[in-house]
Amino acid sequence: MRPAPTEVADQVAAELSELADLLAVLPTAAWDAPSLCPGWRVREVVAHLTLPMHASAPVVVLGLIRARLRWDVLADRRARLDARQTPEQLLAALRAPRMQAWTPPGGGATGALIHAVIHGLDITEALDLDRRPPMARTRIVLDGLTAPRSLSHFGVALQGLQLRAEDLDWSYGIGRVVNAPAVDLALILSGRHPASP
Repeated sequence: MRPAPTEVADQVAAELSELADLLAVLPTAAWDAPSLCPGWRVREVVAHLTLPMHASAPVVVLGLIRARLRWDVLADRRARLDARQTPEQLLAALRAPRMQAWTPPGGGATGALIHAVIHGLDITEALDLDRRPPMARTRIVLDGLTAPRSLSHFGVALQGLQLRAEDLDWSYGIGRVVNAPAVDLALILSGRHPASP
């Protein structure tokens, strides 16, 4: 049974709050450590996560036009610009009620949760921090990542593979079985890790 949109929205707010609490106790140097996102440090990932707090819709549209409608170019430019803020400013943006209620165009609360969880993992996995989202949250993310729109967005080739979570009753696909913890499957589905036997 699919969770209600309000339940997913509550999970988004919890994920962002928990990530902010974790980042708040990191040494300042960790903000300049590399993340799983190529070319981005922790601070760029947090800046990207909080883009809705730093740029209005008209600013984003203008930036997208200047980037010749290439979202990745706009996202990179904005992340680098907004990463100039202090860690305290970025943490305040993560905790802001408006940020915690934000949903991506066409993505709804599930899209916001995918965004928060995957970018949180971009940070925690790179810093080797012992933090995993709760299983209920991870299940929503896995279900969202295997929707056709998400699969095409991340460009992950899953033909001939069945992804099967070791720690959750969840699987996707038909073919050679890839067993892994649910969070690792989320990293595979979002293109962070290759699918391996």
